[in-house]
Amino acid sequence: MKESKSYCPINLSLEIIGDKWTLIIIRDIMMVGKRHFRELLKSDEKIASNILSNRLAMLEKRGILTKKKDDSHKQKHIYSLTQMGIDLFPVIMDIGVWASKHLPVDKKLTEHLKALIDGGEKKQKEFLEELKNNHLD
Repeated sequence: MKESKSYCPINLSLEIIGDKWTLIIIRDIMMVGKRHFRELLKSDEKIASNILSNRLAMLEKRGILTKKKDDSHKQKHIYSLTQMGIDLFPVIMDIGVWASKHLPVDKKLTEHLKALIDGGEKKQKEFLEELKNNHLD
């Protein structure tokens, strides 16, 4: 890995998740349940396949995702969040809350987020447990 410009926590975080696509990919895996390359490629934001491949490889190298063969299809891989990836849940949620408050978001696309907020800490803990059960071995 390349040398960091600084070891400020914000800088170090942004070196991993600070580009346009990385949090979108994590969002789709975490909040939408997409687990395969082709599913991720079909996101509304229209990520190019080479960029998706690059970001998935980087997220795997950084320990945020794992990739394993899909037993149901020889040519497919399943992407899973690691604990490090699951720990990005509050970041994803807070960005969604901020955007819902300040930007003209599509209300239909924020229903899941609103349910997690309205359900409070109990609902959020349940969601995190579900993520762990679905992603961690």
